[in-house]
Amino acid sequence: MIGAALALGAVPANAKANDGSSGDGAVAIEVAAAELPPGKFVWADTGSVEPVTVVISIPLQRAFVYRGEALVAASAVSTGKPGDDTPTGVFPILQKAQKHTSNIYGVAMPYMQRLTWDGIALHAGRNPGFPASHGCIRLPTAFAQKLFEVTDIGTTVVVTDGIPVGAELDPEMVRTDAARANEAQLAAIAGN
Repeated sequence: MIGAALALGAVPANAKANDGSSGDGAVAIEVAAAELPPGKFVWADTGSVEPVTVVISIPLQRAFVYRGEALVAASAVSTGKPGDDTPTGVFPILQKAQKHTSNIYGVAMPYMQRLTWDGIALHAGRNPGFPASHGCIRLPTAFAQKLFEVTDIGTTVVVTDGIPVGAELDPEMVRTDAARANEAQLAAIAGN
């Protein structure tokens, strides 16, 4: 079912889910992402100069990392449990802290990347394969560390209750309503 949700291409013989070592770099991220067990991830980021965008799919319990429009990493995640739902939307990373403790719950949140000022963040934590957090997005520790290293304040994080399709990022997905309004206004001005 998950595999069908991702538009998959040819699969190299050595494509498999792992705990972060990308081997010779030939891992087919989009295929491996469909088969990730809890606590596992795949990473094949070459560190190009393209900007990073992170997409979190709540129904898939997955994080997808893009460089430009190319998928370069994926991970199992654990989002908010019922009653403590993870909010959906487009968020910039507001704050980063390698070592952080929750002011609300008193628990460690290693590699914390804040998405909202009221307590929602990406961070390393228990990753059982289903929604179990108080609203944050928990990541496997090694993945959280790698993600922390490639993001900046302002990096876009899209949290969706949809299912991303294909290995390429749809730029429309990360454009905010304000950006669309500004573009429409500029187009109207240019048309006059």
